[in-house]
Parts: sequence; C-alpha cells; structure tokens
Amino acid sequence: MARKLVFDPSLPGLKKVLREHEELALRYFWEERNEPTVSKMVWEYVNGRLPRGSSVSRATIINFLSWMVEGGVLGYEVTTGKGGHFNLYYAKLDERGFERHVIRVLLESLMRDFPEVTEEVLKKMM
Repeated sequence: MARKLVFDPSLPGLKKVLREHEELALRYFWEERNEPTVSKMVWEYVNGRLPRGSSVSRATIINFLSWMVEGGVLGYEVTTGKGGHFNLYYAKLDERGFERHVIRVLLESLMRDFPEVTEEVLKKMM
C-alpha cells in the first residue's frame, strides 16, 4: 500500500508533500494528542477542521495512518475492547522530525539518481 511521496515546490510548508487532510491528521498528533488514539478520533478531528463542505472518509484516514506507520512517522499498538481489536496510533516523530524525514527521503532519491550534481549543489548552498 506504499504511496509515493510527491513534492510540489510551488506549495508552502508541509503542503509541499501532504494533502490538507493529511497535514491535519499529523497535526492532531503533534498539537492535540499526547497519548495513543484510534483512527475515529483522528477522522473526527480532520473533518471538523476541513473547509465547509469538504470531508474525507474514515478509510482515507486509515490508509494515511497506515502509510505513516510504514514510513516510521507514526507507530501503533493493538488493543482489544468493545467491538474487537483496535489500532492505537501515536507519533514517533514530532513536526521537526517529520521535516527531517521528508528532506532525507528527497535527498536520498536525488543522491541515488544524480549523486555528483546533488553534492555539487549542496556544497554551493552551504
């Protein structure tokens, strides 16, 4: 289910790599929640902050959370309760850590395909 990281340099901040609902989902962990939580809480938070008339499905949130777990941004633990098994998600990276993660992924990709030029540009930027 791995989704590609898409970089749009024309957009500001985290919108360069995240859709609006994805950024809101991560902000839930970074700014609102210090303990593990279920996808339903993230979904409610995101939909409550999207522009009027916009919404995302719970499946969209679950898929995004799974992608973030695969990327090491979030972690989860399985618990049981009324209704069965539940994943309790928690942040493994704070916002600064996520920014580092994105930059590392981009630079590793550039170094793999254009190592000499990437190093040259980085040295000139320093």
